[in-house]
Amino acid sequence: MDFPIFHLDFLGDRMLIAIIAIIHVLINHGLAVGLIPIVLIMEVFGLKNPDWEKLAYKIMTVAFIITTTIGAMTGVGIWFSSSLINPYSIGSLIRVFYGAWFVEWIVFVTEVVLIMFYYLTWKKKYKSSVEEAKGKINHIFVGFGLSVFSWITMAIIVSILGFMMDPGNWNSDKTFLSGFTNPIYLPQLTFRTFLATTIGAVVALALTSVFTKTGTEIRTKAIKFLSTWILVFAPLSMLGGYWYYNVIPSGMVNNLSVAVGTQQFQNYYDQLQFLLFGITAVVMALAISLKVKPNLPIPKLAYVVPVLLVFTLLGYFERVREFIRKPYVIGGYMYSNTYRVEEYDLLNKDGILKHAAYVSTPEITTTNQIEAGENVFMLACSRCHTMSGINSLVDKFDNLYGNKPDEWSNVAMKAYIKNMHNSRYYMPPFPGNEQEIDVLVAYIKSQQYQKVPALGVQITGLKPKNIESGVVLNQKLNQ
Repeated sequence: MDFPIFHLDFLGDRMLIAIIAIIHVLINHGLAVGLIPIVLIMEVFGLKNPDWEKLAYKIMTVAFIITTTIGAMTGVGIWFSSSLINPYSIGSLIRVFYGAWFVEWIVFVTEVVLIMFYYLTWKKKYKSSVEEAKGKINHIFVGFGLSVFSWITMAIIVSILGFMMDPGNWNSDKTFLSGFTNPIYLPQLTFRTFLATTIGAVVALALTSVFTKTGTEIRTKAIKFLSTWILVFAPLSMLGGYWYYNVIPSGMVNNLSVAVGTQQFQNYYDQLQFLLFGITAVVMALAISLKVKPNLPIPKLAYVVPVLLVFTLLGYFERVREFIRKPYVIGGYMYSNTYRVEEYDLLNKDGILKHAAYVSTPEITTTNQIEAGENVFMLACSRCHTMSGINSLVDKFDNLYGNKPDEWSNVAMKAYIKNMHNSRYYMPPFPGNEQEIDVLVAYIKSQQYQKVPALGVQITGLKPKNIESGVVLNQKLNQ
């Protein structure tokens, strides 16, 4: 463990990534991948009816502002937060997908240039009607390129997300091609593509209700067009979701009951089905109603409801996708605590403190038990747990044993930590040795009533007392 550990004990490290990533995905799928093709088609309609072009420009204004501000910041934020919290998984993914990420970076830069050019040249003045006609056709081609590049960006990233769930043959042959063409890639890409097109239409429908007046011809035509779009792509997204579910490894499907909520309920898969089928049915019902009666007197706020529903579906999907791959961050290769599967034999023997560069207790003594336990917690547990905030270990043991004095048995806690992966299959095995479990138990018990936050390196500063031995692990693994 040759990186210092960044940790947010009040929020939780994974929650930080989740918040940033979900916001980015909502913007990327809903506005970039899903909405821009609709704007482009409206602009094409605008060649014959200027009202279509005016509506397209207004909708594009919203997409442009959000994607180039919040979308751009959260995109960078994913890299920044992931590199802080889990540099090992990011490092591994970069090594495997270096070429793909290089291409994605070029595509993304091109996408940024295209969206700037597409929006900022929309109102360009021309000297003649002939020049204007050519300019509008060229502008449409720019929009088409923007739509294609937006989708390619998603297509590359989806391969990496699928790889993290199920690397397929990569664990044996370690080739880029087997990693990129993992078993989950095409089903997930299909689901995301059709879901994004559906979300884009739902967002466009809401914006149309704002930017057009009731009873006008353009409002009637736009609502009919967008309703038809939803009726085509919503069922396809549902079929894509069904295909995607059926290629998820069986071990990960078992995590669904926890991924969708908490352990106390056993009907989460039913709830997930409700989200997919129920939300799709509600959105389609609205689309059918508006297709038949586009001037149906619906309050403008009512158009926000389907937007919230489809965003909820996508956000919930991201939460489930992120959770069900546990206990791995990269399936079969790296556990969610960032230790590789192949490292465990050595770590169970030597302990994790010995091979950590930035710890204050490279060796456990009779006088540093609590401090060593905190270091073990930071190394083995802090990627998913806190001591005083969300997903607190103290709360977990309160639920197991109660919160009264002397109810927390050292023997029971140690036995639980040693065998937690057998009953909690989404938990990785403990990576250290027996002595480190003892000090971890001592540290957790010391926090039963005071719950002092575990502090990351951003607050404590570096403690490189063990930096010389931090490279021993890789040296031994390479022997």
